[in-house]
Amino acid sequence: MASGRLLQPKPIPAELSVADLVDQFFFAYNAARLSEACQLMTQKVLRPNVTVGLTLSGALTPAGLGYAAIVPLIEAGFVDWIVSTGANLYHDMHRSLGHQLYQAGPVFDDLALHREKVVRIYDIVFDYDVLLQTDAFLYRCLESPEFQRRMSTSELHYRLGAYTLERERALGLPYRSVLSAAHLADVPVYTSSPGDSTIGMNIAALRANGYEVGCDTEADVIETTAIVYNAKRDGGESAVIVFGGGSPKNFALQTEPQLQEVLGVEEKGHDYFVQFTDARPDTGGLSGATPSEAVTWGKVDPEMLPNAVVAYVDSTIALPIMTSYVLARCEKRTPKRLYQRRADLVESLLSVYRAKWAEVKPREQPKKSHNPL
Repeated sequence: MASGRLLQPKPIPAELSVADLVDQFFFAYNAARLSEACQLMTQKVLRPNVTVGLTLSGALTPAGLGYAAIVPLIEAGFVDWIVSTGANLYHDMHRSLGHQLYQAGPVFDDLALHREKVVRIYDIVFDYDVLLQTDAFLYRCLESPEFQRRMSTSELHYRLGAYTLERERALGLPYRSVLSAAHLADVPVYTSSPGDSTIGMNIAALRANGYEVGCDTEADVIETTAIVYNAKRDGGESAVIVFGGGSPKNFALQTEPQLQEVLGVEEKGHDYFVQFTDARPDTGGLSGATPSEAVTWGKVDPEMLPNAVVAYVDSTIALPIMTSYVLARCEKRTPKRLYQRRADLVESLLSVYRAKWAEVKPREQPKKSHNPL
C-alpha cells in the first residue's frame, strides 16, 4: 500500500501568502525539496541553540537580493556568520554610494554596450563609471591607517561595513548593504578567495603603492573553524545554508575536516545542511558535492543526514521564497554577535589543539601556535 503525504491538490486562491503557497502547493520534485528546506529551516535550523552559517555565490546582490532578502535575515538574527564571494560584497556597495543598477533583457549587442561604456551582468546593466566611483571609494577606505596590516577578511569587511553604513546614512538612503547590516549585527563576513574580486584587485593596487593592507587567509580558516567548534560545545548545533556553491560552500564546510583531520579534534560534522543550486554532481560542478558524499569527508554528521536537503533551483528564486517563509513562520532570534567574540572563540579552539600537542613527544611538537587575532 502506498504511503507518505497524501497529495490533495486544490485551486490556488487569488490571495495567498508565500508561506502558505510553499506549504500547500509545492507538491513534488524540486518544489517539494524547496518546501522541505523551508520547513527544516523553521522547525530545526533556526532554533536558538543552532549557529547558522550562510554562503553566497552567484550575482545575488546585483540582482537586489542583498537588501531584499539577506539583510532581513541578518536583522532577524537568522544568520550568524557568512562566507561570500567578494563580487557579491563589492557590487552591493554600488547602491550604498547612491548608484543605480537597471533590469533589462538578457539579449544585447555587447559591442554596442562596450562602446557606450555600459556593464552587463546577464540581464542587469549599469554605467561603467559606477565601477570607477566604487573603486575610488574602496581605495580611499583601504588606504586609511586602520587597514594597514594583514587582517582576517572578517575584520576587513567589518571595517568596510562601517564606511558603507556611514555613506548610506550621509546620503539619506533607505538602502542597507550586506556589509552595513553585518556590521550592525556583528555578523562576521568572510571571503574564501579574497583576490578573486574587485575588492582584492584594489588591495593589490594599494600594496603595489607601498601600503600594508592585506588579507590573512590563515586567520580566516582558524576563525571559521573556531566558530563551528564552539557552536557544537555544550549541546549546541551547527548549520550551513548554501546558495549556489563554489568556493564559499567548501570553505564553510571544510571547518569540520579542519577540526577532525588537521587539528585532531573529535567531531562528527555539521548538523544541518541546506543547499539551493542548479549544478549537477556528475559533472563535478556541485562544489563540495552532495550531503551524503560530504559525509565521507567528515563535513556532515552521518547521523544527521536526514537533516540535509538539496533543492535544485535557481538561487534567485529560492532566496526570496525562503526568506519570506522563515520571516513569516519564525520568531526573531537574539543575535549571537560572533564578530566581537572571535578572539575568545579562537583561543578556546587553540587551547584544545595545544593541549593535544602537549601530549606528543617534545621532538615531534610543532612550533607553538599563536592566536592570529
